Amino acid sequence: MPYARKARDRGQVALEYLGFVPVLLLVALAGIQVGLIAYAAQQAGTAARAGARAASLEQSAQAACSNAVSDWLTVTCGAGGGGDEVTVTAVVRIPSVVPGWQFDPAEKTATMPLDRTGAERGTP
Repeated sequence: MPYARKARDRGQVALEYLGFVPVLLLVALAGIQVGLIAYAAQQAGTAARAGARAASLEQSAQAACSNAVSDWLTVTCGAGGGGDEVTVTAVVRIPSVVPGWQFDPAEKTATMPLDRTGAERGTP
């Protein structure tokens, strides 16, 4: 029997697989994390545009920012500017799925002109 297995070789493949499972899990979690980073950046851009649109109409930028992002994300918006335009910066905290990995928040800015025509006519 040229291909007879020795009793001590049984289970070797299972042990090698178990040793490789943590590496596979880490790669999978890193892939999910990259997707979360991209999603948070996209949501920050959406929140900044919504906040700038609301602020240009003299409404609450923070409320518009919060309504524009997914409920499980945390967003803060700050409005500024002067003259004929308003600038809103949205900051979205990036959640971490890999223990020990921390990321700076995603930050996006949007600028829109103030809508003075509606205010002058007395319409919202």
